[in-house]
Amino acid sequence: MSARRERVYRTRAIILKRREQGEADRVLTIFTPEYGKRVVIARGVRKPTSRKAGHLEPFTHAALMLAKGKTWDVVTSAQTITSFRKLREDLDLTAYAYYFCELLDAFVQEEDPHPEMYDLLLTTFRRLENSPNPPLTARWYELSLLRYAGFAPQFFQCVQCGAQIQPTTNYFSHEQGGVLCPAHGEGVKGAAPLPLNVLKVLRFVQTQPYSHIIQIKLHPGTLRQTEKFMSDYLRYLLERRLKSARFIQLLRK
Repeated sequence: MSARRERVYRTRAIILKRREQGEADRVLTIFTPEYGKRVVIARGVRKPTSRKAGHLEPFTHAALMLAKGKTWDVVTSAQTITSFRKLREDLDLTAYAYYFCELLDAFVQEEDPHPEMYDLLLTTFRRLENSPNPPLTARWYELSLLRYAGFAPQFFQCVQCGAQIQPTTNYFSHEQGGVLCPAHGEGVKGAAPLPLNVLKVLRFVQTQPYSHIIQIKLHPGTLRQTEKFMSDYLRYLLERRLKSARFIQLLRK
């Protein structure tokens, strides 16, 4: 009995992604509060008689029982805690939910617990379901995730001299991870001008409660500029562009 307890364990998990395996199985990437990110297998889940299938959909928050395996741990039972069904039924919301999962997946290593990121993703899914402005929700999520990952950009002080950033045309350095004042940014290789309206939005999103952020009204051009800034910064950090980010742009077009 003791050996069985050591071999079988329970956890809560968010289903980040899945892929087909063999004739009836699925390999899942899950994110848990205590074990971090793990790759597991759900055997027979694609059979019509499977009772686990509906509980292992993408974005689902589920209570799982798993048995330790040689290659992947095996899902032996699953029960939905929160289905987040709306995120799978609305194509725009689906695209953003995939983006949030892919972004988290890119920043965390397997079996490295990040309970704060787990809570962040759950909170973001809840907010996305009712968001009047998914792009703004995405900017909040990106900056929150970067803070937990240790890559929060500096928007308030010059990363070169430490001076307070003034309301003028400043510069942003991906390599240094923050804003440069005109004296230290102008003409510097790799430092690009950062429009003042974009800087104001980023500072607000980085420091204010979500309830205040989601109420702000932005000009579509400013919203696009802010999105491009975050996309470029994340691409620099990850050294690649996420597939789900491209899909969001395709949907918009």
